[in-house]
Amino acid sequence: MTLRLAVFGFVVALAGCATTAPTRTAPPLSAEALAERQRIRGEWLSLYETWSFSGRAAISRGDKGGSGRIEWEQSGPDRYSIALSAPVTRQSWRLSGDLRSRAGRIEGLDGGPREGASAEDLLLQTTGWRVPLQQLGSWVRGAPAAGVPVESVVYDAEGRVAELRQSGWTVRYPEWRPGPAGQPDLPARIEAQAGDARVRLAIEDWTFASP
Repeated sequence: MTLRLAVFGFVVALAGCATTAPTRTAPPLSAEALAERQRIRGEWLSLYETWSFSGRAAISRGDKGGSGRIEWEQSGPDRYSIALSAPVTRQSWRLSGDLRSRAGRIEGLDGGPREGASAEDLLLQTTGWRVPLQQLGSWVRGAPAAGVPVESVVYDAEGRVAELRQSGWTVRYPEWRPGPAGQPDLPARIEAQAGDARVRLAIEDWTFASP
């Protein structure tokens, strides 16, 4: 059984979008209320370790960049598979990795699949893109990555992360959408940047497998 959240008619010019600060619609939460909301979010996310999302991605580093459809499938806490396809060139590739070992494999490249001990290094070598794969799976769900020091976190008036600094990256959440009934909200747009490296995601559809 799966828990599915879809949004129709969600249109955004991802490649040209600018970072927009979240709008406060209510007074900031008290420290106690904020802590309670973060506790609820943490407990909920820990229950759903198998999940997926689809949407659009724009990834760049200096003068190297690309954009297209993205499909992320997470199988348990460690295994992930990311498919990216470019609608204009019709090129596509899939990166499979393991967060525990950090190893990865890319399929769809000229010359055949390639594997490496570090999925992040493999992606950098083959595409020129710097993507924080070890942390991104947590960030896309609106939470800091576990086991890594957090430099700072800023919350909006609803108790959701507005800006997060971790592992040398600044992650912003310009847009959220309501979660399933009685459950935490989920990110709709995410922008992460470290130096000249940028990752922007527009998430259109979430699926969470029942625990």
